[in-house]
Amino acid sequence: MVSADVVVVGDGVLGRSIAYALASADRGVRVVLCGRSGPGASPAAGAMLGVLGEVTPASLDKPHNALRLQMAIEAAGRWPSWRDAVRRHAAAAAPASDGYGKGTFMLLNAVSAPLDERAFAAVRTAGQKHGLPVEDIDPTDIPAYRPLDNDRALRALHLPEEGFLDARRWLATLDAALDALPNATRTGNARLTTTARGYAIHTAEAVRTARMAVIAAGAWTSSLISELAPDIHLLPVLSVEGTALTIGAPTPLPAVLRTPNRAYACGLHTVPQADGAWYVGASAAPALGPGSAPTAGGLRFLLDAALGQLHHHLATSAVHQVHHGNRPIGLDGHPLLGPTARPGLWVATGTHRDGLHTSPLIAQELAKAILGERPSSWLAPWRPDRILINDWSVEDAVREAAVHHHALTAESRMRPPLTGSWPDALEQAYRHHMNEVYASMPEGYVLPPDLAPLGYEHQEALAALARSYVDRSHKGDASVG
Repeated sequence: MVSADVVVVGDGVLGRSIAYALASADRGVRVVLCGRSGPGASPAAGAMLGVLGEVTPASLDKPHNALRLQMAIEAAGRWPSWRDAVRRHAAAAAPASDGYGKGTFMLLNAVSAPLDERAFAAVRTAGQKHGLPVEDIDPTDIPAYRPLDNDRALRALHLPEEGFLDARRWLATLDAALDALPNATRTGNARLTTTARGYAIHTAEAVRTARMAVIAAGAWTSSLISELAPDIHLLPVLSVEGTALTIGAPTPLPAVLRTPNRAYACGLHTVPQADGAWYVGASAAPALGPGSAPTAGGLRFLLDAALGQLHHHLATSAVHQVHHGNRPIGLDGHPLLGPTARPGLWVATGTHRDGLHTSPLIAQELAKAILGERPSSWLAPWRPDRILINDWSVEDAVREAAVHHHALTAESRMRPPLTGSWPDALEQAYRHHMNEVYASMPEGYVLPPDLAPLGYEHQEALAALARSYVDRSHKGDASVG
């Protein structure tokens, strides 16, 4: 039986980053990283290191969304030194290029809705508030942008400080850095159990014990915790399935092209890859648990949007790879970061679209806390056993969810009959539908608009899940967020 100090469970960017932060911070700390390969978020990520690019009106007027924006800004400031340190440890074993660069062009195009205009205004306001550059640009001056005429951008913004990289190359760089640290060990797939003194991971070769464990298993966190310690009260972690493509480049792409966040998801985007290819993403389908494969409908929608809104010559480009991943998200729409009620057990998940970008911040702050430094103010709001965060009123959430659905009809080119009040009736129908969905949720839980489809696709199961958590919280099992 081999002993260690900390075992990190999760093979995505958070798990690897936390293991690296722990092992590099203190060479006397023995760290074991284990995790199975699967459709996690990290290998399928587009890796926009975005701050302003992710901003919506909620980033300004909802307290916890505003905290997430501050975390994104802090993480952006840490990326240069974090990247340099990881690449320095990886040395010659690192990929020659990780595709790192800066620059994003945000498009307000003809197949948008008022939702996009609100996001444009919010981006500008956030830039002014936080001292980040936001520049107007003529859409015809955007490089590598060739939309169909009826999908062309009406306005565009240039965000020169927004970063990006190739997610798959970055994961390989983290692997090389971990391999270079003598106190870090990777085991591949393993089974985690509890012991009288802590935790144990079981592989075919050995059993390793550890005093502490960090669960960074993404959308699989809830099922893993329920097997490991079923008595723990942990905010449920849901999944948002996403599909993306890597496509041969019709022309060199020097920066990210994207639309604002829309339709309860990230906007349409393409990200330069280290080998010159284009990463095109991404669909979003909220689910109660992770899924294993893309759908034909998701691929069709993504390709149609990319060919029309980004570059019509993509029609003749070779498809190099189809990516499918599961973004983890907490039941209340926010991450789970920090210690649990069980001694020595920590959780890092639920980051939704922010995981890769905020990974330096989360890894460094969590490592400091695990190694005995004072608790991090960055992690404090996201206790894994907190009372549900409800920044939205039911009325506001219904209105926002209906607006997102209406925006999706615009992007899908749905054309209601131009007779009577049909266009207005469609929006009213969405709002009526959302009212019914939100009324079915238990008191104390406001479904985040990002997860609205779950409310009608899995209404009973979602309501039961929320009710169970709310009931346990009222019994005093949860911490104040």
